Amino acid sequence: MRIISGSRRGHKLYEFEGMDIRPTTDRVKESIFNLIQSYVPGARVLDMFAGSGALSFEALSRGAVSAVLTDSDRRSVDIIKKNAEALKFSELCDIVNGSCFDLLKRCGKGSFDIVFMDPPYNKGFIEPALAEIAEREILSEDGIVVLESDNTDFSGEFQDLEIVKQRRYGRTYITVYRRAGAHGE
Repeated sequence: MRIISGSRRGHKLYEFEGMDIRPTTDRVKESIFNLIQSYVPGARVLDMFAGSGALSFEALSRGAVSAVLTDSDRRSVDIIKKNAEALKFSELCDIVNGSCFDLLKRCGKGSFDIVFMDPPYNKGFIEPALAEIAEREILSEDGIVVLESDNTDFSGEFQDLEIVKQRRYGRTYITVYRRAGAHGE
């Protein structure tokens, strides 16, 4: 895994070895950022189920101003910290070891411009997380949620959020949501 574009282009990321992890491939990551490129400059990012932090670090490299990365696995948090230090992004990151649901309860209205969600597939996290995001109104006026899911998991409409874009890459779906009625792109 590497940073694809921006100020840290080409930098390799530390990643997991021998763990049952499904990192976002460079191809899918590049596709995600092609879909959302106009949202990234100046964005405040939340990365739920952050894993190695690859999505947030890509966003920071492309001009996002801050990122909150959360993962419940201590090993993931250690990798995220290692990547933040290596990329010299530590000052821009708030790294949280804990449940993203607990974190969402502490977020204020309009806190984030981009929320990345790449939860473990088929574990029932998607709908409750989208519900919390919508209910707590944590998206800024033109904020978006970028969901990575597989073809056997949730990839459809959701109350109070509308699909802006959706693409399929093999068995992976990328779905971009915004608040229902928002003005965005």
